[in-house]
Amino acid sequence: MRNNKLKPLVIGNITIKHPLALAPMAGVTDLPYRLLCKEQGAGMMCTEMVSAKGLYYGNRKSEPLMATDPKEIPVAIQIFGSDPDIMGQMAAKVNDGRFQMIDINMGCPVPKIVNNGDGSALMKNPKLAGKVIKAVVDAVDIPVTVKIRKGFNDDLVNAPEMAQVAQENGAAAIAVHGRTREQYYSGTADWSIIRKVKEAVDIPVIGNGDITYAKDVLRMQEETGCDGFMIGRRAKGNPWIFKEILHFFETGEELPRPSLEEVVAMMLRHGQMMIDFKGEYIGVREMRKHVAWYTFGFPGAAKLREKVNHTETYEDLEELLQTYLKANPERD
Repeated sequence: MRNNKLKPLVIGNITIKHPLALAPMAGVTDLPYRLLCKEQGAGMMCTEMVSAKGLYYGNRKSEPLMATDPKEIPVAIQIFGSDPDIMGQMAAKVNDGRFQMIDINMGCPVPKIVNNGDGSALMKNPKLAGKVIKAVVDAVDIPVTVKIRKGFNDDLVNAPEMAQVAQENGAAAIAVHGRTREQYYSGTADWSIIRKVKEAVDIPVIGNGDITYAKDVLRMQEETGCDGFMIGRRAKGNPWIFKEILHFFETGEELPRPSLEEVVAMMLRHGQMMIDFKGEYIGVREMRKHVAWYTFGFPGAAKLREKVNHTETYEDLEELLQTYLKANPERD
């Protein structure tokens, strides 16, 4: 048995038993998927990112992104923007009891976000970033966290400085992705920057980037000393990753990967949850990408992805997946 079990993550007045966070990902971490990951052991949940300006101007697309369920508590809402006044006002607006934390996105690399001065663009302007953080902290009575990257590019690697700015302006925790904005998701995450951030601040630090297996969490823990672990792309189609990590730290053993039968059962349950939440038309169509993620690496997955793009009802999805399962009774 292992002795170095994962310690709870304490953010402000909130204690999170399992220090494993599901990274907020646009178009992925909606309410149904968060609930599936929560069941598998994810401790910290976060909505898809919500535009503060969208909230300010009453954009109808914002409200569905903020749907929550008591079963996922504690859950944070992630907001983005670079206008301190609007960010503060909208933070106050969403501080209505649904969320236990507010996370500020200062790491998104998407051009339309960055070109508007939001997301990782704030890495280039620590002074403005500090004003944004302070405005949000002053507007709410729940912990505020900040998600950043290593830096904007190789010429501006300033995560430790940004973390200090966040701490000085009242942030209760900081999450660090070990890549620059310029890297997007290419190359290898630099975990040494997470260590430097941990050494630069007293607030909890959550490491993010290249956590694929349970042993990666142990390695990140040893190399960085970080307090929490955030999993993003490796959780796509893989809610089991949280269960696998917890099992490894409790027993020292690695769980076998889910069987195709288990994966198909999860996809069908996920599909039903999506339909219940978004309606059949949208739910089935959004499940198409999830099916591709769930079945990555299985035999015949490419053909399945092609076929799933023509599904329009739950019955279509169920018939396709059951047929696929019968044709592939065992995993390679």
